[in-house]
Amino acid sequence: MRRLTSALLLACCLAGCSTSPDADPTPQNTQPTRTTPTTTQPEGPPPAPEPVADGPCPYLESAFVAEANGQRATKVRISADKPHPACFFYRADGNVQLTVRVYVGTAKNAKALVDEAAPIDSSNPASSPAGWKGGSKGGDKGSVYAVAKEGTAVIVTTNQAQSIKARRVTEKAIATLGL
Repeated sequence: MRRLTSALLLACCLAGCSTSPDADPTPQNTQPTRTTPTTTQPEGPPPAPEPVADGPCPYLESAFVAEANGQRATKVRISADKPHPACFFYRADGNVQLTVRVYVGTAKNAKALVDEAAPIDSSNPASSPAGWKGGSKGGDKGSVYAVAKEGTAVIVTTNQAQSIKARRVTEKAIATLGL
């Protein structure tokens, strides 16, 4: 009998038996679980907008853009960006003639977008309308006028060499949106 009891006891120990059927042999962690907070807004400026739907542009009329840029706008497309979509104005041959991008977010990202579009070391200073700062650059392949104020940036690119045309569109977009 003694052998049978010893054999059962040994078998039970090897099988991991316990006195309670629900007992967990591993020790419980009594430390609270720590989670790292995540941000809902990604770091850095957002990627360039893409046209996803036909227009119209909610803050610029095609007739104004045609007059300011010197080319008739035959088609308008907009991006899905919120709260203000980017607007893409096309010329008769199907190429984009002018793009307007409005960013609303952090001041850091607004400044980064302006610096990307009109780098400080290769553009002229831009300060219109009053209170906005950035850069402008014109050339044979087109021009850009990009300005930021606090957490908002407005960037206009055009296929025209004169940045004054992009500046006029920028000023109109800012005025229309009440920025």
